[in-house]
Amino acid sequence: MPLLVKDGEIVTADSRTRADIFCEGETITRIAPHIEPPPGTEVVDARGKYVFPGFIDPHVHITLPFMGTLAKDTYETASRAALIGGTTTLIEMCCPARADDALGAFEHWRAQAEGRSACDFTFHMGATRYDAATESQLREIVGRGISSFKIFLAYKGAFGIDDTELYRTLRLARELGVIVTAHCENETLVFERQRELLAAGKTDPGRHHESRPPEVEAEGVHHLMTFAEMTGAHTYIVHLSCREALEEALAARRRGVQVSIETLIQYLVLDKTWAERPDFEGAKYVMSPPLRDAANQPVLWNGLREGLIQTVATDHAPFDFDGQKRMGEGDFTKIPNGIPSLEERINLLHTFGVRAGRIDLHTLVNAASTQVARIFDLYPRKGAIQPGSDADLVIYDPDHRGVISARTHHMNVDYSAFEGWKTEGRPSAVTVRGKVTVRDGVFVGDPAGGRFLRRTPSRA
Repeated sequence: MPLLVKDGEIVTADSRTRADIFCEGETITRIAPHIEPPPGTEVVDARGKYVFPGFIDPHVHITLPFMGTLAKDTYETASRAALIGGTTTLIEMCCPARADDALGAFEHWRAQAEGRSACDFTFHMGATRYDAATESQLREIVGRGISSFKIFLAYKGAFGIDDTELYRTLRLARELGVIVTAHCENETLVFERQRELLAAGKTDPGRHHESRPPEVEAEGVHHLMTFAEMTGAHTYIVHLSCREALEEALAARRRGVQVSIETLIQYLVLDKTWAERPDFEGAKYVMSPPLRDAANQPVLWNGLREGLIQTVATDHAPFDFDGQKRMGEGDFTKIPNGIPSLEERINLLHTFGVRAGRIDLHTLVNAASTQVARIFDLYPRKGAIQPGSDADLVIYDPDHRGVISARTHHMNVDYSAFEGWKTEGRPSAVTVRGKVTVRDGVFVGDPAGGRFLRRTPSRA
């Protein structure tokens, strides 16, 4: 059935206009004022609302074994929550353990999504070791439609790679034209500081920040940038949290290192005092890198506004407070890391970014959709509103008023990191490839309608 989105204000990364959008065969075919719908067309009234390209979250964890437990969401729950929040495409981190087979892990991660996701999806392929067999499998995985790797300069003994593996992974990525996304900390410094804190009886969640302060993240960025400069690889720093790390990345960029930067919605609106809350409540906010001092927030907002930071993601990692986060009572190093935020990213960006005057609508679209699509080889299929692009559209009501709560969210986790927060704006309708999937906060789409997105490296 054709679709007509009528009378909305179309807002993209670089333009703003009032027009209708006509969609056929899963793509946008015409944009013009006053389009008359042919018989049988489904019409979505967008009067008084914005029309954005579907948002893309470049950093989520859905299938995630971590610290002896599993993240709570499945694609059935996560994809619906994403769509209700305006996100139409997910890029999940496929993170095998060092002992796991890379190709087998990729096939396992993909199988968790196929036929179970309501939105489109793709992956960053974790490179958690490097040997001849892994290299061969990474080449095969790129041939199957993956154009980005994920590496960890943290989690010693689990996901982390050594310097020889780092060099060889970046060298392979440069050869294949693949971009390498990287968790930047110094695993040795983290390990030693954790050991010292626990030995001193400092075990509460607030100590997590002390074990990996900004200098540790900045050193990880500096380390990655040195290797990227030596190999010529394109890199992407995930979840950058602080001024010190940003300065290292920008210094490398000025030297000609090809690096893109991602921050997270929680770093923009939460600070480390949330992880210091009493009665173990702070465990809800333990993630790596940690929430930082509030003085970093204007630095990150400014970096976003000025284009120094390219994307805003969630690093969505849902672990229940009861039964999972509580594994770390008496030892903060055993708290499963992560915050559930997949559903709230766009509304928080609109409320605390656009409405608060920190960024404009174009920056919101650019950082949460268009730049993600450009960096990860999805543009202009995704991240654009133009003829030929997928008809992924978010009709956004800026006047809606809401309250965030675990009682009403759609993520499969027992708490909200933003419980009771008031928001301004929400998606009133969301489409995936021309099919309406959300109406007024209710999922109405095909629960298995999402597709795997094959990507071809563009940097070879």
